[in-house]
Amino acid sequence: MQNDIILAGVGGQGILSIAAIIGYAAVESDLFLKQAEVHGMSQRGGDVQSHLRLSSSEIASDLIPKGKAHMIISVEPMESLRYLPYLSDQGWLITNTEPYVNIPDYPGTVAILAEIQRLPRHVALNAEQIAGELGSRKAANMVVLGAASPFIDIPFAKLEEAIRKVFGSKGEEVVNLNLQAMRTGREVAQNTAAG
Repeated sequence: MQNDIILAGVGGQGILSIAAIIGYAAVESDLFLKQAEVHGMSQRGGDVQSHLRLSSSEIASDLIPKGKAHMIISVEPMESLRYLPYLSDQGWLITNTEPYVNIPDYPGTVAILAEIQRLPRHVALNAEQIAGELGSRKAANMVVLGAASPFIDIPFAKLEEAIRKVFGSKGEEVVNLNLQAMRTGREVAQNTAAG
């Protein structure tokens, strides 16, 4: 088993939380894990990306070669396209469709979504809207993680356990919101995944 995942988004969207949850669940599933340094997080609104490698055998490098990523998980649609050169021919792109417009010449959303739709294996969902309907748009990252979960070789129960661990100090209400967000994202992916 091997999952090479690119995490992408902008600062403040919860990429670190996604990485922490997948990492915790991987370790609890007796998998090897390497994560490259997360870049861009020091600036809210700046681009953020990280390489996350999971395997049932030892991993030599924390960097994913171009064309070898099994998945791109993105909380921002334009950022998802930035890392397409890393995606393998059989890889999945999982992305939020709600843009975070942080530059004056941000491309048109229609063009970005059309590019995503051209990919043979993708899940594109408005995670912020879904999270808002559940009670907090801040849980959009967990909606995206949920949408990616069917394609990550980790038992879903381990991801749920990781949410309890990562968010436990914030109280039961926050834990339950994030669990519901992840479960809803998973359900959407199972019903709409292209590929």
